[in-house]
Amino acid sequence: MNKREGYIFWRLAYSFISDHGYRVIQLFENQKELWLEKLENKKAPIIRMLLHDLDWSNSLQRDIEFTATNGERVRKQIGKSELNVINIYVSKFPPVDEYEYRLERPFVFPQGNKTTVTSILLVNDEMESGFGRLSEKLGWNIYFELPNDYSDQEVEELKKSALDLAIHKVKAEQEILVNGRPIFTYIFIVIQLVVFLWLEINGGSTNTSTLIKYGAKVNALIDQGEWWRLITPIFLHIGFLHLLTNTLALYFLGTTVERIFGKSRFFIIYIFAGFTGFISSFLFSSNLSAGASGAIFGCFGALLYFGVMYPKLFFRTMGMNIIVMLGINLVFGFSASGIDNAGHLGGLAGGFLAAGVTHFPKRKKLLWQVVFLIASIAIVWSSLSYGFSSSAQAKDENSNLIMAEEYVKQGKYEQAYKLLKDTEKNAANLSERTYFLLSFVEIKKNMLPEAKIHLEKAIRIDPELDEAYFNLALINLEQNDLKQAKLNAEKAVQLEPKKEQYRDLLSEINQQLESIKE
Repeated sequence: MNKREGYIFWRLAYSFISDHGYRVIQLFENQKELWLEKLENKKAPIIRMLLHDLDWSNSLQRDIEFTATNGERVRKQIGKSELNVINIYVSKFPPVDEYEYRLERPFVFPQGNKTTVTSILLVNDEMESGFGRLSEKLGWNIYFELPNDYSDQEVEELKKSALDLAIHKVKAEQEILVNGRPIFTYIFIVIQLVVFLWLEINGGSTNTSTLIKYGAKVNALIDQGEWWRLITPIFLHIGFLHLLTNTLALYFLGTTVERIFGKSRFFIIYIFAGFTGFISSFLFSSNLSAGASGAIFGCFGALLYFGVMYPKLFFRTMGMNIIVMLGINLVFGFSASGIDNAGHLGGLAGGFLAAGVTHFPKRKKLLWQVVFLIASIAIVWSSLSYGFSSSAQAKDENSNLIMAEEYVKQGKYEQAYKLLKDTEKNAANLSERTYFLLSFVEIKKNMLPEAKIHLEKAIRIDPELDEAYFNLALINLEQNDLKQAKLNAEKAVQLEPKKEQYRDLLSEINQQLESIKE
């Protein structure tokens, strides 16, 4: 092997790394075999180069089979369904026996037929035709001047330049992917665990009253000015399974995002995404809500921003895994009940926006960041303006009902009555639950005529609401309307014959009717 072949080998390697964006994935100890990768190149995602004198075609065939075996291992590692390997031999002379037929067709790895090796021989007498075939397979022109004279120093300098460039690319990628050790991820995990234990000790993490007391998202309370409920729910979780899934997700996603964006940027991304998640939930979901899911989806959003800024690095390292995980979570969210999908999507958007505002450590794009900042402020401002508007509040019957039920549990009937009357005034097509709860509060306030009207409205919406018939019978009884009381009590018993209090009331009414007849 003379200096000319060494020069060609490293000149090609330098061209692949410098001009075409390939990265070194394997360099053998003898530095005569090199594997390069550029997965976004569909024609040649993997290039294998060998600097070696080929004596016999049998040894050429064995090496092609070895390349296919190693290529199959690479295919499995990178998760490709199929892989094409361009296999380049740089040799002073071709094999002494017949070899051309071994290069005419690609060699396919026999187990699964998923890895294909296309081999090209670059030798002295056929260098031009070899470059032509290589150019055809790669999809771009391979050409460089070959000097007449070569020195050991020139070859070594070329080798050093190629390897230094490869190392520089690896370091540059590491600078993007690793910006310190995660700290806030672990702090947020600890906060979640401590708050969960506190909720369990003080009434239970699935208890509505406890959740409301310690800051869960309740639209009715946010409407009343408790804006902090757009942030505090990030650290609350409803039940152990909810805590477990979010903690695991935060551990895997949070550490990745914090390593890429750094500590302070991750803190901003996480909190802002949680905030926008609950703004979205406030706008589009009337249910009580809590959890770090919006903030965790914000981590997905930040990684998607990373993918937009560095698409090649993103898809080579984590891209498909992130997209698949995000897709699974979104599909699960929309197919399962009780999932705050509005919060998830709001968090996803918030994470993307926050990543655009903060950008990456040691990399500034001031105009870009200002555009993202203005967009973020505009979206949050317009969303909150609409959310606090009377038209939006009027539609939020379910949230008002949740809060009214909580007031009733606490014996705060005046507050419950005011909230339910406001709902009745502003919202159209109320549910039977709202009318029934309003009648219950009116009974407690001794407003029997009003309670009777609302119970009748509830029954018109749901003719099988047994509790409404029972309460109507009680009001009829209080108003000495025994005949109507009997009809309503009989209906309640008919709907729920197993309820003893219904049967007792009917028996009492019948006794009073009998005593009147006597």
